[in-house]
Amino acid sequence: MLPIKEINVTDLSDKFEQSDSKIELIDIRTPAEVSRGVIPRAKTLPMHLIPLKLDYFSASDKEFVIYCRTGSRSAQACMFLNQQGINNVANLRGGIMSWAQQGLNIDQTPEGNLL
Repeated sequence: MLPIKEINVTDLSDKFEQSDSKIELIDIRTPAEVSRGVIPRAKTLPMHLIPLKLDYFSASDKEFVIYCRTGSRSAQACMFLNQQGINNVANLRGGIMSWAQQGLNIDQTPEGNLL
């Protein structure tokens, strides 16, 4: 099995600066975790609902970056999606913790942008 694709915080932040970026950010943490803040522009989709949204991932030309708190659950989610033949996904290495440690903005008032 091929390893999952990963992106680090710096590269993701740089890609957000590009106007032609087709990246869609997906936060797979629980609603309680999401209530503490999300990376700006992220949509939320609790991890256990991913199997119900396979069509959303497979029918898109976007590149999805999936994250959780530390990158562990999102790595599992990427592996699952890869096993379903969906390869336009990457794991955010270190998750939102790494994003915060880099001093990047966290939206403290997520509007519940549920996927």
